[in-house]
Amino acid sequence: MAIIDAVNLFFSYDEQEDSRIMPEFKAALDCVNISVSKGEFVAVLGHNGSGKSTFAKHINAILTPTGGSMTVEGMDTRDEKNLIPIRRKAGMVFQNPDNQLVASLVEDDVAFAPENLGVEPKEIRRRVDEALETVGMSEYKRHEVHRLSGGQKQRVAIAGVLAMQPDILILDEPTAMLDPRGRAEVMDTVARLNREKNMTVVLITHYMEEAAACGRVIVMNDGRVIADGAPGEIFSQVELLRSVGLEVPQVTQIAYEIRKEGIDFPADVLTVEDFTDAFIKCAGGAGK
Repeated sequence: MAIIDAVNLFFSYDEQEDSRIMPEFKAALDCVNISVSKGEFVAVLGHNGSGKSTFAKHINAILTPTGGSMTVEGMDTRDEKNLIPIRRKAGMVFQNPDNQLVASLVEDDVAFAPENLGVEPKEIRRRVDEALETVGMSEYKRHEVHRLSGGQKQRVAIAGVLAMQPDILILDEPTAMLDPRGRAEVMDTVARLNREKNMTVVLITHYMEEAAACGRVIVMNDGRVIADGAPGEIFSQVELLRSVGLEVPQVTQIAYEIRKEGIDFPADVLTVEDFTDAFIKCAGGAGK
């Protein structure tokens, strides 16, 4: 069974009107079908207004469907009795860590959510220590939050979610406000959680290189899914992505330009290493 399952998911921010009947009201999500299995690392791409963040907020029931359904570990997000269980299973990290951090000290902030869930103090201590170790922030547990860098703050925000022991980690553009070093810190942490703890990760991002490192990429446009597949498969569709205002990783773009010149070069190049290997093979073949 899918851990996340959206079936004909429809959502309009104007709940008084149905945009399928009255076209002037545009649907934020229009018949979205997405199924995610446990342990997947999924990136969701799209320009502003494509519906990607609206979809993310449906996973932990910040928003609930106008039509269709969203289930998380078999629980219907529209059923109010499922609200707390779903949010325990699906933790969300937002774009700006300053909006998610609530305490002055790092360890107090990480303890905040389990305390509010009524977890006993000894278990809270264990969860806080484990979560901070997981994100590489143990040495900062007595530090003041406001003195941390952007990347460190975001890792603390992730630790706060991990202290709730979720099965799913949803990240809504978590690196958008960070410098390259901070982005790398956060993405390394998330990749390790997926790899070592088999945590299901849904990453909303506009950085193509981040998406290329995921196991699966979903592209949304105007509230609909227009592409869904492995990164190499998705990013090789350069013209499709351009048509909806998205770019591709730089090396993929270079490979695309090489192919346009009639040279037999792989289309699914995603990294510098991929490109280097392909170039050497291509050059070797040309020299024979």
